[in-house]
Amino acid sequence: MPERESTARPTGLAVWLVIAGVIGWWAAFSLTVEKFEQLANPDAIASCDFSVLVQCTANLGSWQGSLFGFPNPILGLTGWVAPVVVGVAILAGARFAPWFWWCFWAGTAFAFGFVVWLISQSIYAPNLHTLCPWCMTTWAVTIPTFYAVTLHLLRAGLVPVSGRVRDAAGRLMAWVPLAAIVSFALILLLAQLEMNAIVNIWQTFFS
Repeated sequence: MPERESTARPTGLAVWLVIAGVIGWWAAFSLTVEKFEQLANPDAIASCDFSVLVQCTANLGSWQGSLFGFPNPILGLTGWVAPVVVGVAILAGARFAPWFWWCFWAGTAFAFGFVVWLISQSIYAPNLHTLCPWCMTTWAVTIPTFYAVTLHLLRAGLVPVSGRVRDAAGRLMAWVPLAAIVSFALILLLAQLEMNAIVNIWQTFFS
C-alpha cells in the first residue's frame, strides 16, 4: 500500500479498503453459509474442514463463534461493507470530515481488537486449538487495514501531532505490508509453539 499521493486524496488507501472489504466480506459470507449448513445438518462436514487443526466447524459451534448472541460472521457481513463504501467514495472524489475518519478508525480498532481476541482463543482456548481458514482470511485483511487507517489519521493531521510525526506516519505507510507480514509471522509462531501448527499444516496439505 505505498503511496505518494497527497494526503487529501489517499488513493492507495482507498484501493486497499475496497480490496480488503471485498475479501473480508467474502470470508464472512462463506462462514455464514457454513453456519447455515451446520444448523440444517449438524452432522455435515464443512467444506473448510481439512483436519483437526485446520477447520471451521469447531469455531462456528463454539461460544466464541457467537460472542454477541449471534454468529460472528454476521458482524463481517455488515462491517466489511463500510471499507468498500469509503474506498469507492474516496476514489470518486469524496472528502470526509475529521469526525467521520475518527468513527471509521474506531470501527477498524474494534475489528482489530476483536480479531486479536479471536486469535488468542483459536490458539489457546481448550475447546478450540484450531485455525479456521476463513477466519484467518479475515485476520489477513483486518490487521493491515487497522495499521493503514491509523497511519492515515496521523499523516493527514486528524490527530493533533507534530509535523515530524505526520511525516513519519506518511513514510511508514509504505511499510504497512511488511508490518502485516511480521504480525502474521508472530501469529504463526504462537500457533507453532502451542499447537505445532507448521508441521500439522504441512501434513494436512502436502502429505
